[in-house]
Amino acid sequence: MENINSVLLKAKKYLINNSIKSANIDSEILMCIVLKKSREDLILNILDKIDDDKINIFNQLVERRKKQEPIAYILKKKDFWKNTFYVDKNVLIPRPDTEILIEEILYNYNKNEKLSVLDIGTGSGCIIISILKDRPNFKGTAIDVCRNALNVAKYNAKIHQLENRIKFYKSSVDNFFKGKYDLIISNPPYINKFYLKYLEKDVIGFEPNLALEGGIDGFTILEGVIKKSSRLLKIGGKLILEIGFDQRSKVSELLKKEKYFVNKIVKDYGNRDRCVICTKL
Repeated sequence: MENINSVLLKAKKYLINNSIKSANIDSEILMCIVLKKSREDLILNILDKIDDDKINIFNQLVERRKKQEPIAYILKKKDFWKNTFYVDKNVLIPRPDTEILIEEILYNYNKNEKLSVLDIGTGSGCIIISILKDRPNFKGTAIDVCRNALNVAKYNAKIHQLENRIKFYKSSVDNFFKGKYDLIISNPPYINKFYLKYLEKDVIGFEPNLALEGGIDGFTILEGVIKKSSRLLKIGGKLILEIGFDQRSKVSELLKKEKYFVNKIVKDYGNRDRCVICTKL
């Protein structure tokens, strides 16, 4: 019977040989899932024996990772902000850079404020759920064009006991007419159609194209969100958007044209423009 360390070493070498850059950490995470251990426990017990059944399960997971399937989809979960969310192939995997939207919203609004919030293109629901967990007086509405994505968001709302504070609708932003909002948030698809092929294989090969592609110039969905939000926002309400690193100028022009005041543009952890905060005039 092999020990954990020898099985891990084989998996790491196998993944490295198949161009998986994060082979070491990925192998350990997958082993933790199979053994139901924390990484600390895994390291402390690295010489323990592991039975053949568990080795087979582990090797199946490693094989999926070798084919570039993202770890989050294999585990069916992803940490974002202060919480863990269910994710699958129907939704974009939450990114650390998107947490900047959460930081800005929590900075701009205190715990006692009562706000009506709309999340356009909610995906997994990670943004609206994270905000509502930190702001108990906010009420949420979330829309998405994909029924399967909406089901994931509803499931996450239930896990986090927020199903009574968020209303979900299957709708595109163009066809949504319900209510007036104090705050609209969105992380829309903003990648140029022709740039998709240059994305990492684990992104373009597995994550939903619908959540990535922003049209021929990357602005098709963004423009729709900006225009419709100007009709759904109350005067003085805020729109907080995630954008591509090279879209600052054009997004600013669109916002001014639609009668927004651009409060600030926030950079991500890589020092690239990522989040636009603006007010409806």
